[in-house]
Amino acid sequence: MPSARDANPLPSIRDVARLAGVSHMTVSRVLNDSPNVSEQARARVENAIDELRFRPSSTARALAHGRTRTLGVLDATGGLLYGPSRTISAIELAGRDLGYSVMIAAVDAADLASVQSALEHLLDQDAAGVIVIGPSAHTHDAVAEAAPRVPVMTMHGTHEGDGFVGQTLGVQAAVDHLLQLGHTRIAHIAGPAEWSEAESRRRGFIASLQTAGLEPAAIVPSDWSADAGYRAGQQLLRDADATAVVCANDQIALGLLHAAAEAGIPVPGRLSIVGFDDTPESRHFSPPLTTLRQDFTEIGRRAVASIVEALAGGRSAAEHVAEPLVPELIVRASTAKSAPGA
Repeated sequence: MPSARDANPLPSIRDVARLAGVSHMTVSRVLNDSPNVSEQARARVENAIDELRFRPSSTARALAHGRTRTLGVLDATGGLLYGPSRTISAIELAGRDLGYSVMIAAVDAADLASVQSALEHLLDQDAAGVIVIGPSAHTHDAVAEAAPRVPVMTMHGTHEGDGFVGQTLGVQAAVDHLLQLGHTRIAHIAGPAEWSEAESRRRGFIASLQTAGLEPAAIVPSDWSADAGYRAGQQLLRDADATAVVCANDQIALGLLHAAAEAGIPVPGRLSIVGFDDTPESRHFSPPLTTLRQDFTEIGRRAVASIVEALAGGRSAAEHVAEPLVPELIVRASTAKSAPGA
């Protein structure tokens, strides 16, 4: 028995040509926006397309142009972090708006073979360009090998630069806020050392204090999780005499809040805490968290724009990066003036 699809087959390019009274090659030229078509013929083809509700095959159009309309995303974050997840969603939306589909490959950032395999998979699927999210030293090594083949954009810069977001400027805003509140013994709970994003924030923290003629009260290593922030917080509260802490992200700050509560240290009465990212939950922490807000939607849009401009111009994606976005300081109840005598 014939199916409904068999009874009402989708219109083909030849159906459009027949209705418009032109050759199928003329229809193809219209679809590919060729200038070698008269206005009258173009109008008849467009009317036929509308009447038949014809949708050209994206694969066929890609073959005609010699380039796919697919962007690859290499996700080296584990898929659990707020910022990268929001950025990937923004990349998908921005890509769709420009007529690109987005293919995502998740990798273990610590496994160079995994990174290389995922990159090869994206390239084998004819990704026109690749966006790398959450790069570590391993991902940079693998990306460097792939970069000559297609435009590649690393979202979070390198250990020498900030990438799309002014990480150092964001941390500087946090430190300046604490200095204005009278704090001079300021510590930092850092993200994982192999992450360029965490390293940029650590460098920015040190530089901001040095500009003010101060040294860090302590720098305690962590990863991006609240559990690690809790353990780092316990160490910091035991070993350092800090009155304020800049955390590498909001989850670390959540763990520190837990450690401070257990130790009987009031926040912000005896300890001010600043996070980074402005996750939706951060306003509901106890107390609500002062933090740095990143515009992840704009970050994703800029990444796609940079790749697409590179494809159009034949230059590297890095040449199309605009000025880094500066995180916005959001002041809530987790920071206050330094206590007298502190």
